[in-house]
Amino acid sequence: MIEMTIDSIRVSVTNYQRVVILKDKTHDRYLPIWIGPSEADAIAVKLQDVSVPRPLTHDLLRSIIGALGATVVQIVVCDLKNDTFFAKIHLQVNGKSLEIDSRPSDAMALAVRVSAPIFVDESVMEKAGILLDKETGKAIPQAQKAAEAGEKPVGEEELKRLSAFKDFIQELNLEDLDKGKEKS
Repeated sequence: MIEMTIDSIRVSVTNYQRVVILKDKTHDRYLPIWIGPSEADAIAVKLQDVSVPRPLTHDLLRSIIGALGATVVQIVVCDLKNDTFFAKIHLQVNGKSLEIDSRPSDAMALAVRVSAPIFVDESVMEKAGILLDKETGKAIPQAQKAAEAGEKPVGEEELKRLSAFKDFIQELNLEDLDKGKEKS
C-alpha cells in the first residue's frame, strides 16, 4: 500500500466534474479520482478550515463513529473496476478491527475530519496512477509508461476502459500542483 495525501481538488475543463488529486507521499506519482460536487465541497470545507453552521454528513459520520467508541485507523482506495474506484474505511472498536465498504470520496471526506492516513493499493496505482515526465513536465499514465517499457501490469482491455482518464490526464498540468492549490 502507498500512503497518499490530498494534493488538490480540480474541476475538469472538459466536463466540469470534480477530480481529487492524491499524491504519493514518497514519489512523484499522482492518482486522479472523479468525485461528486457535494463530496468535493465536503473535503474542501475541511481542508480550508471553513466553519459551517450545521454539521455536514461527514461530520455526522465522524460524531457517530466517536460516540460508538470507534476510531478511524485509515482509509484505503483498494480497487478499480470498470472505471469505478472502491475504498474501505478501517475502524478500530473495542479491540476489534472492522473494514467498511465506502466510496473513495466519502472515505476521504471522513479521513480529513479525523486526520486518518489515506492509502492506495499498488494495483490501483498501476492501473490509474500518473507520473510526471521529467523532461516535458507532462503527466503520463503509469500504465502507459509500464507498457512502453515492455512491462504488462495492466491488460490491453483494461487500458481501453481507462481511456476516460486519458483525456483528463492529457489536460492536467502537474507543474502547477504546488502553486496556489485550487480547492472547490
